[in-house]
Amino acid sequence: MNTPAELLIDTAAGPAHVTTPAPRASWWELSAQDADTSVTQTPTWLDCLCETGPYRDASRLYAFGEGVRIVLPLVSRGRRPRLLDVEESWPTGWGTGGPVVPGGAGPEHARAVFEDLGRRPALRVGVRFRPQDAETWQRAAPGYFRLESHLTQVLDLDGGFGAVWQHRFHGRARRDIKRAEKAHVEVEVDRTGRLVPVFEQLYDQSIERWARKQHEPLALARWRQRREFPMGRLATVAARFGESCAVWVAWRDGEPAASIVVLRHGPYAKYWRSAMNRDLAHRTWAVPLLTRLAIEEACETGCQIYDMGESAPGSSLEHFKAGFGAVGRPSPRYARERLPVSAVEHGLRTAVKRVIRFQDA
Repeated sequence: MNTPAELLIDTAAGPAHVTTPAPRASWWELSAQDADTSVTQTPTWLDCLCETGPYRDASRLYAFGEGVRIVLPLVSRGRRPRLLDVEESWPTGWGTGGPVVPGGAGPEHARAVFEDLGRRPALRVGVRFRPQDAETWQRAAPGYFRLESHLTQVLDLDGGFGAVWQHRFHGRARRDIKRAEKAHVEVEVDRTGRLVPVFEQLYDQSIERWARKQHEPLALARWRQRREFPMGRLATVAARFGESCAVWVAWRDGEPAASIVVLRHGPYAKYWRSAMNRDLAHRTWAVPLLTRLAIEEACETGCQIYDMGESAPGSSLEHFKAGFGAVGRPSPRYARERLPVSAVEHGLRTAVKRVIRFQDA
């Protein structure tokens, strides 16, 4: 772990002490006081990211006057020169980051954090904020931070599973679940990492399916997907989260049909990943069944929110999540670049897609 450095900076909110990386004790203390802290805002999540990717801990603890403290989860690409570095909360595929602050940040403190990030020497700095804080940080964002719109689909578990089943699940979701219950599907849930290889097997099958659907060379599809979600990442998450990481698998006649991964922290349960044998999963309605069981367990363990993550507007995935009552909430990402790196990267991706006649799934 990096030795913390302490800085004193001037901000619109007055002098602030910044410690980086953020001391873990302070981070855990603030996350316990902040009822909206999600799985992806914990030190454990950062540890998983650094262990399975080319990242280092760049988190920042801001201490203002009157006892106001804010932790910003953050990683950097540690092996790059500082002027070519990228600091993010979080990189693509790692979900929502953003500040941990009990009671929410005041406008002057939100502006102070943006000021500090704007002065960072990194080539690019990006933070994706959780839905609960979107309005506060949107008002505070300076013009040189570019807005990237995102929606996170979340299901309110208030009232328990009976209320969720009756009033939030759509009729089509209840119908598919009942079909699955008649399809002789066996369901297993593991919290030890034992079923991680089963998920990986199904994930490889999913990559092959995506490649065919997107008219993408299989080697390129595997490189792209495994760059974002490399072998070993789920095993690391399962080992570090322990009982809070559930790998659900639906079986039919001894063959895995589908698997989902659900993480839990405080009042939040988070659907993180899924994979399937498409033909078998569709014949058995395995994914709706696993989703129903994971949501029911979240209710039984006292969770208040089931976070189903992001999906493209108008996509079949968005439609599927909406069937369980998940509602899209703004989860904006703000980024500052010293050079138009994102525009260049987007142009290169677009050019490659044209060459291979890529079709977005």
